[in-house]
Amino acid sequence: MSTPPSGAGDRLVRVGAIVFFIGALATVVTVAPLFLGTDPFPSFAYAVCMLMGVGFLIAAAGVVRSVWAASPKRTAR
Repeated sequence: MSTPPSGAGDRLVRVGAIVFFIGALATVVTVAPLFLGTDPFPSFAYAVCMLMGVGFLIAAAGVVRSVWAASPKRTAR
C-alpha cells in the first residue's frame, strides 16, 4: 500500500492546527492575569480564545474531506 499524495483536506487540517494553536496561546495569555492577580484583559481577549474551537472544527472538516475523497465509491470511478 502506498501513501496517497497530498489530499483534499490536508490544507484544511494544517490551517485548523494553526488557528487552534493561536487560540490556545490566547487562552494561556488571557488566563494568566487571573492567576497573577493583575487586572483581567477586556472581553475581546476572551473572544480570541474561541479560535481554539474554530481551529478544531476546521481541522475536523479537513479530515472529513480527506476521508470522503478517499472513499472506495469516489476512487472507483
